[in-house]
Amino acid sequence: MSAINRNPLFNPTGTDAVEERTIIKGSTTGLFNLNATKYPWAKSLYQVMVGNFWVPEKVSGLKDDARAFHSDLSPEEQRAYKGSLSFLIFLDSLQTVNLPHFADYITSPEVNLILSIQAYQEAIHSQSYATILESVVESKEREEIYYFWKDDKILLERNRHIGQIYQDFIDDPTDKTFFRGIVANFLLESIYFYNGFAFFDTLVDRMKMLATGRMIAYIRRDEVTHITIFANILREIKKEFPEIFDEDLIRQMTTEAVDQEIEWSAHILGNRIPGINGDTTASYTRWLANKRLAMLNLEPLYPDAIENPYKHLDRLQDVNSDKGNFFETTVVNYTQSSSLNGSWEF
Repeated sequence: MSAINRNPLFNPTGTDAVEERTIIKGSTTGLFNLNATKYPWAKSLYQVMVGNFWVPEKVSGLKDDARAFHSDLSPEEQRAYKGSLSFLIFLDSLQTVNLPHFADYITSPEVNLILSIQAYQEAIHSQSYATILESVVESKEREEIYYFWKDDKILLERNRHIGQIYQDFIDDPTDKTFFRGIVANFLLESIYFYNGFAFFDTLVDRMKMLATGRMIAYIRRDEVTHITIFANILREIKKEFPEIFDEDLIRQMTTEAVDQEIEWSAHILGNRIPGINGDTTASYTRWLANKRLAMLNLEPLYPDAIENPYKHLDRLQDVNSDKGNFFETTVVNYTQSSSLNGSWEF
């Protein structure tokens, strides 16, 4: 297996010429020359990500959620709330510390720029969960949620599986472990979050835990840009380094991700939540997987999964459907320009 080298902090013999730039394995000076860029999609994503700035402290209504948690949620919904939050907390915690390891091997300053913004957003998500927990549940329940995996074998194995893929790359950075890690980043952002999001959407659809739902809506809006980052990185690798791009591995890892997500969702949600059952979570996860593969111009894994079973929640899941004022506690959405002309201007 070919080793992949970390980008030097400063490389006087390198070049920042756009025509010689590659997404990985380049030889840049290390300078962030953002006036000479190769990947216009990174510039467009920069605009969206900066425009999407938010802080959890500005989301109001969590005191209402605190009252509703014990009075309005069934025991099954409370357990699903805790378990879903625990997994989301793990995913964002992992991404916050994981992203710099992969960014060290990206040799495009404009792509490194948006990966830095992503890492910041993941940290904001972790603070968001802390804000939710501090406001909604008792202190003993906070610890239960943070460490839900200690007493839940299925969640422990999920967390361990995801973390090990990243650790394998950190311990042994090769073309293969790097590519596998990039695919894992893409699947984490594009599949692993979404049944948890659907659970909170279902509560909001029934007028429950509205402030938590607003917080989740902001997080989901950020995750859409994160999915797009890694989809673009994978497409650039396919274009520039076809010998590294492994479609069979993507399909294998996607199948594993779908199977694990269905197992976890059946375990934590099951048939106990109104509006959600084992069939809908399985159908939704397979439908999502097909959509994600289409972003990479790959054929679907599940030809029969052609409809979103949570279609009635589209108004909550569409990041461009609600254009309110952030400081009025409604979800603000900034539509990404369809013109990827590479301008840094807003």
